[in-house]
Amino acid sequence: MDSNTEITDLRSDTVTRPDAPMLEAMCSAPLGDDVFGDDPTVIELEALAAELFGKEAAVFVPSGTMGNSIAVGVHCDPGDEVIFEALCHTYNFECGGAARLWGVQAVSIAGDRGQIPLEKISASIRADDVHMPRTRLVILEQTSNIAGGCILPFDYIESVSSLCQEKGLAFHIDGARIFNASAGSGIEVARYAACADTVMFCLSKGLGTPAGSVLVGSAETVAEARRLRKLLGGGLRQAGVLAACGIYALNHNVERLGDDHRRAAELAARLEELDIEELQVSSPDTNMVFLTWEGEDSGRYADFSQALRADGLMVVAIPNRGIRIVFHKDVSEESAQQAGEILTRHLRGLFLE
Repeated sequence: MDSNTEITDLRSDTVTRPDAPMLEAMCSAPLGDDVFGDDPTVIELEALAAELFGKEAAVFVPSGTMGNSIAVGVHCDPGDEVIFEALCHTYNFECGGAARLWGVQAVSIAGDRGQIPLEKISASIRADDVHMPRTRLVILEQTSNIAGGCILPFDYIESVSSLCQEKGLAFHIDGARIFNASAGSGIEVARYAACADTVMFCLSKGLGTPAGSVLVGSAETVAEARRLRKLLGGGLRQAGVLAACGIYALNHNVERLGDDHRRAAELAARLEELDIEELQVSSPDTNMVFLTWEGEDSGRYADFSQALRADGLMVVAIPNRGIRIVFHKDVSEESAQQAGEILTRHLRGLFLE
């Protein structure tokens, strides 16, 4: 790649940089000490998040992984069992934190587009038996990242919620990209949140902040979550510099998520038109496009992503899953078009020449 080649980074929606208005919000934010509970900007962010999600309270955390981990910790005791959808982030990409930090046993159930069949959830709930762990929690991811940025249907989430209430289980939604789900479905985040005991959402993905997530729930749950945040080293001092970004993002960066979804759909349609028999192109619900194809070489996706990078396009190769392409607020129309041209050229070279 020539040193002057412009790079289009579609690895993730986490790669965005604060724009000038967000930087101004950071610089002008009134600050305090959030561990003492007196950072006014964090207080404002948490109140805004609780209002948007229709919950009693919210707590700002440094990362989505920490927010999900805290949710496990507040809902479970050591020796309890959690039911995870097999592709979900909390089960696959959070370093086994449920087991290591909270002594919790995991049950993973293969789903379809991020959805565990209700009968499989029900069948996995332990009997009240002294020999067995206690089933305490169900975790789903909205949207389902590895399933292709899929939106879990609202009626399905309602059904899981009803089952959990019937069986006395807690229900947590890893809503890292729940605003994408809302933008794609037209369903407000508060309606999703009403189905769950706790929801974590990320500010640093589609909403474009440099860091931070929020966990929402009841006042009692959030009070305990603050203790666990401190335990995990997540108590930040003048955290208002980050919270200000979150406030700005919630007020300015939600409606534009539809642009990311549109660009993903346009790219998928363009690649489908290549009519390559071996290539499977996902039909995007939100801001992600996945490409897969058959082959014996387990490194085929990595090799393809390296070839793209050399030509000015960065994507993520997920072993045995495919190529993930993610649109975000820092991708212009011109960059999106350029990405399509690069992908078209390389896919033609791989399959048609």
